[in-house]
Parts: sequence; structure tokens; C-alpha cells
Amino acid sequence: MKQIQIIMFFLIVFTVYSLAHYYLFNRSVQIFSMTGSTKKWFTFSFILLSSLFVLGMILERNYSSVFSEWVLRIGTSWMAFLLYFIIAAICVDIVRIIDYIVPFLPDISQSHKTLFGVLIIAVVGITVLLGHINAKNIRIKEIPLTIHKELEGVQNFRILMASDIHLGPIIGRSWEEKFLRIVDEQQPDVVLLCGDIVDGDIKPVLRKRLGNHLQQIDTPYGIFGISGNHEHIGGIDKALEYFKNINIPILYDEHSTLANGIQIVGRKDLHGGTRKSLDSLLQDLDRSKPIIVMDHQPYHLDKAAEAGIDLHLSGHTHNGQMWPLNYITEALFELSWGYLKKGNSHFYVSSGYGTWGPTVRIGNHPEVVVFSLSFE
Repeated sequence: MKQIQIIMFFLIVFTVYSLAHYYLFNRSVQIFSMTGSTKKWFTFSFILLSSLFVLGMILERNYSSVFSEWVLRIGTSWMAFLLYFIIAAICVDIVRIIDYIVPFLPDISQSHKTLFGVLIIAVVGITVLLGHINAKNIRIKEIPLTIHKELEGVQNFRILMASDIHLGPIIGRSWEEKFLRIVDEQQPDVVLLCGDIVDGDIKPVLRKRLGNHLQQIDTPYGIFGISGNHEHIGGIDKALEYFKNINIPILYDEHSTLANGIQIVGRKDLHGGTRKSLDSLLQDLDRSKPIIVMDHQPYHLDKAAEAGIDLHLSGHTHNGQMWPLNYITEALFELSWGYLKKGNSHFYVSSGYGTWGPTVRIGNHPEVVVFSLSFE
């Protein structure tokens, strides 16, 4: 059943991806009035460009190298351009439909159409460039919270939380080094990584020797992580072995109690199939002491609130990453990004540190979240 769902998902994605390219191709040919050899070269270039993402994914999975990495980089960058070219083309077609029903536009010559097409390309290019700059500008978000439980000898506790780093062929050493600098500057008591630490297949991570800087993180209470859907997509056994080798404990449907009494529960990601219930994970915990739950995908928040969780941390959504995709994540999740309180339970869904696909963020910011906890 699960295999059928996966096949159906990829068929739908492939169909939408193909139709988007078909639509954009035809609109481009019409706007620039391409004929003859010009149309042939454009067709060849368009097919090649539209194939690079899939080709790069296949090459990275089977023959990871610098070459496959750059094929994937170009392919994923094209996805950002594709999205905004499609939006621009749809807007133009809507105006044309309105003008057909209620004429209001003057006759436009071919030279003006070409100029308009060039203008659209320039605007989309600037938009994607600004989105790339934004994606590399990591924000530090500080959130003070009061937990209504008492910890003997502990008044304040700082948690640095990050999700969706996506180490791999696109997100590499410079991103990892920046994360280490942020941790050093913020000086948290503990670091929590809420899934999708790696982008998928572990081969490019090993090839580029990523993870060395994560090993250098030194906090009083250590660092803990959980699995995300991408760890499972790339092969969870290999991912867990990798985390073990770089000394990052992964809480895989298990918990750890810190020396000060704070209890951290890490849930196996939903993508991994059957997992322990939240009630069973909490069964042996001390409910009079603070309980923090890390669950990559922010589903079933009501159940966590009913269970009396003090702080529930998730990621996964990227807050859509590129507008207007945030409207999709907002429809899918009760909390797509940000803070929410239910009863005495605090919830936070991060927009993520890295990116999936293109290193472009439009309409949101990448972030690292620092929680300053006080107890009473």
C-alpha cells in the first residue's frame, strides 16, 4: 500500500512538473515569435534545462561527484525560475482573457511583446537573486518562555533549536561553519536538531566530509537530534550510522533525561512508518519535571497538548520556502510556522535553517531559534 502511494505521489509530481514546462515553453515561443532554427535551439535548451534536476538527483544518488553536484545545483535553481515564470505567464494570460471579454488594451506590436518578455525575465531573475541572498541570511529568533514546573537549582535554561539543515550536495561546508559560529555566539545550554539534518542520500555528505563542524559544538548539556523525512528517504540506517560517527545522539522514539532533570523526547519521523505512541514514550517520565518533545512534522498538536507536553518543537514545512507555496503548508498544518500555545503547552514550528532544492527563500526567512526558559 505504501509503495503504491509513493508511486502515485511521484506520478502526480512528474505530471505537474511536465505540464508546467509545456505551458511555459508554448508561452515563450508565442511571446518571442520563434520559428526555424531559433525555435529548434530554444527547444533543445529548454528540454535540457528542464531535465537537469532529475538528472542531477539520479547522478548524486549513484555517482556522487563535483560534476553531479553542479548539475543538481543548476537544476534546482531552474525550479525557482520555473515557479516565478509560471506565475508571471498566468498573470499575463489572465489579463489577456479579461481584455478579450472587455477590450481595454491597445494593439501591441511584436517588438513591444519581445520587450515585455525581456522585462519579465529581468524581474524574475532579480526576484530569484534576492531570494538566494535572503536564503543565506540566517535570522536568530529569541523566544522567552515560562514553564510552570519547578527545577531545583535551575532558574534559566537556553535551548538552541534548528531544523531542516539539509546537509548534502547543495547545503555544504559554509552553511555548517556558519551554524557553528551561531552556536558559539548564542552559548546555549543544549542544541536540538529537529530533523532533516541531511538532505537525503548520505553519499554527498560523506564525499564532502560534512559534519566535522557539528562535532565541535560544545554546550553544557550536549546536542540531540531526531530523524526527518529526508533521513528516511535517503536510507535511515545509513543516516543513523553517520550521526553515530559524528557523535550526534539521535533520539529515535526514545528519551534522554538531562542532569538538571529536563526530559527530552525524540520521535521517529512519520515517514518511517509505524512508530511508538506519544503516551508510551511518556510512560516512564516524571510529569512533575519539564518535558520537551521533538517531532519533525507538526501533526497531532492536540494530542501533545492533552499529554501535557511543556515544549513541542517541529520543522519540516520551511514555511513554504517560496511564496506562494506557504499557502499550501498553511492548509496542510495547523501551525505552518511560528509559536502557538495550547493550555500550558508551548509549540513552535521552525521555518528551517537550510533549504530543499534551490537555495532560494521568498516570503519567509531561514532561522535558528533560541528559547530562554524560566521555571516557576
